[in-house]
Amino acid sequence: MEFRNRVTEMLGVELPIIQAPMGWIARSKLASAVSNAGGMGIIETSSGELDTIKDEIRKMKDLTDKPFGVNIAQAFVRDPNIAQFVIDQGVKFVTTSAGSPTRYTADLKAGGLTVFHVVPTLDAALKAVDAGVDGLIVEGGEGGGFKNPNDVASMVLLPLVRSRVDVPIVAAGGFVDGKTMAAAFSLGAEGIQMGTRMVSAAESPVHQNWKDAIVDAKETGTVFLNKFHSPALRALRTDRTSRLERDPETNAMAEFGAALDLYFGGDMEAAIPLSGQVAGRIDSVKPVSEILDETRDEFFATVSHLTQTYGAD
Repeated sequence: MEFRNRVTEMLGVELPIIQAPMGWIARSKLASAVSNAGGMGIIETSSGELDTIKDEIRKMKDLTDKPFGVNIAQAFVRDPNIAQFVIDQGVKFVTTSAGSPTRYTADLKAGGLTVFHVVPTLDAALKAVDAGVDGLIVEGGEGGGFKNPNDVASMVLLPLVRSRVDVPIVAAGGFVDGKTMAAAFSLGAEGIQMGTRMVSAAESPVHQNWKDAIVDAKETGTVFLNKFHSPALRALRTDRTSRLERDPETNAMAEFGAALDLYFGGDMEAAIPLSGQVAGRIDSVKPVSEILDETRDEFFATVSHLTQTYGAD
């Protein structure tokens, strides 16, 4: 069975599954694997290493002939010409996040790009639609990474946003397989974004220690930091993050640590290992193609089962 909806048509992909734009992680090795498997691979800019990002985009064009996109993480990219930078790379899809949708949407759309904005609240979703975005990535508080301090679960946020907007929605935060994808669609989404599942994928460039920590994590194995600061963060529970959890007066960003020593050196206490609650449901490291194939098959099996069990006679 095949997906056919507004997300697949807008993005030109087989599967309405977007890979999250994790800093230093969402680069050509991982993103090309996602695109080649039928999803939408994304190249990050949140690392701020734009010269390297340009080279990663060039590598993407050698590694895949499928569509891919770029994320503009506004809070972490200080280059005022970032929109033109992305336009100049020749990509057709961009996600914008961590900032106002009014800042770059018009310029990006004038450059011929399809623009989806990441939103954590209904108010943010309405503002993004007013700014003219083509779609939304609606992110619940279950997800990993940088967060709105006033987190809202996807089960509440998705149907609320869907009830007020008409643009396509990609659900983020808590989506890891076909069953959760079917749940997202039942709540009004037309696609999902995967972050933690992709961090743990075989093609992810992070150290094996981080992948193993995700596989070993319990469903209670993440912490939500910076509830009284901004941005908030969801991460795996470690000695560092447990200490910060008990110290709400300290801004966790000031003690984020040496990210690259964690990401690629494997020192799990060197920095904050960003991760979503779905870590508690990931039990093995798998190739991206296997993850996406299993997600598609399980999605349709779940929908079929529900139809057979509860459908009208």
